[in-house]
Amino acid sequence: MNFFEGVDPVVVDWVIIPALIFFARICDVTLGTLRIVFVSKGDKIVAPILGFLEVLIWLVAITQVMENLNNVASYLAWAGGFAMGNFLGLRVEQKLALGQMVVRVITVEPADKLIRILSEHGYRLTCIDARGTRGKVNLLFLIVKRKKLQHVLDIIRDYNPQAFYSVEDVRSVSDIEIPQAENERAVSMRRFFPLRKGK
Repeated sequence: MNFFEGVDPVVVDWVIIPALIFFARICDVTLGTLRIVFVSKGDKIVAPILGFLEVLIWLVAITQVMENLNNVASYLAWAGGFAMGNFLGLRVEQKLALGQMVVRVITVEPADKLIRILSEHGYRLTCIDARGTRGKVNLLFLIVKRKKLQHVLDIIRDYNPQAFYSVEDVRSVSDIEIPQAENERAVSMRRFFPLRKGK
């Protein structure tokens, strides 16, 4: 390659080209992981853009592999980049924490305290009286942003360790939902201006 003119061919074949393939594969697999997430969310803008970039980078990487079929390092770089790309893609997706989740909580004990604590933290929920194999239970439904999921689960474990809960991904939520940001601002304001008893 003219671009590497003057560089030792052994270094180019066994170090530079495999390194480029490795990093290109990391980029395209990471983008592919994120694209799948956006496709599952029904995003019609970001997903195609990521798909375009993913395939473009993949073509560059596969071209280098095909031009260096007798180079074992290229194959190892391809496989290593794929593995690392999956890892980084999942890490990035976890950090972004896109979307919303529905949390279902089933508790045999009265859920009044748990409901109060969740409400005080700005979470909106629905409670239904239900019946399980062991008798009456309370069934709670919450829809929360994924970034807040761990906080909700921590509250459930702290105030009702025996509660059973399940979490599922939500593709879309109706527009009439009250934004949690408003509730969070209200909660933070109550910290500075607590309500006085008797007023």
